[in-house]
Amino acid sequence: MIRWLAQHRAALGLALRRLVLAPFNTLLSLLVIGIALTLPAFGYLLLDNLRALGQNASGVQEVSVFMALDAGSRDVAEIEKRLQQASTVNWRFVPKDAALQRLRQRDGMAEIVASLPRNPLPDAFVLSPDNTDPAALEVLRHELAGWPKVAHVQLDSAWVKRFDAFLKLGKLALSMLAVVFAGGLVAVTFNTIRLQVMAQAAEIELARMIGATDGFIRRPFYYYGALQGMLGGLLATALVFAGLHLLADPVAQLAALYGGDFVLRSPQAVEVLALLTAGGVLGWLGAQLSVSLSLRKFG
Repeated sequence: MIRWLAQHRAALGLALRRLVLAPFNTLLSLLVIGIALTLPAFGYLLLDNLRALGQNASGVQEVSVFMALDAGSRDVAEIEKRLQQASTVNWRFVPKDAALQRLRQRDGMAEIVASLPRNPLPDAFVLSPDNTDPAALEVLRHELAGWPKVAHVQLDSAWVKRFDAFLKLGKLALSMLAVVFAGGLVAVTFNTIRLQVMAQAAEIELARMIGATDGFIRRPFYYYGALQGMLGGLLATALVFAGLHLLADPVAQLAALYGGDFVLRSPQAVEVLALLTAGGVLGWLGAQLSVSLSLRKFG
């Protein structure tokens, strides 16, 4: 076991030395890998922030239930009882007098409201469901419409459906982009390792002559590919943070213009770890393919 660990430690040290001894080539490779990982990672965060923005947008999660004009206190109490039994729905009651008072306070509406012979507004309930899936909201709307003394249930389901379809399309496009760039990352590592194997052909031949196993020869290249991928992932993380930092103020200003307060979400520790792991695995895969094909000529 100690010998096995020593061999891996030596292979890791050799891979690090190869990275350090060719700084220009290493930097170019890391830039390519970092950009290849940055675009899918930034796209993922962008879609996640858009999803959060959609959930926080005014009215997106709200369902308005308007009572009939002739509904009395008993009818209102019945709706309240049913809503209290629905544990997955948060709600608040808006009396028609409070709604009329709010309407009166708007600019230019005081005289119009004063001229009305009676209050034309109904009592209403404003619901905030926990499940904001468009299909679930439609089911909820149909259920609420069948309750007694409910005149109308308002839900901007068309907007929600369009937004959900946009997010699904974005996720599909992002998945395709991630696959393309993953292939590019593997190709970059493949070519880098192939050039290293060709440059060290004499050393590999000599190592085999004195009894070195294929595992011993391959191991430093595997570590090199994995390290290169992980460092590229680290660079991609820095680029993502830099991009979010540049966008933070413009997004906050735009949200303030619409009366909102929205802050872009930064990558969490688990997401950074996943990006580094993805870079390391893809780098290791590229190295394995390259070494397996390149060493065939050595017999």
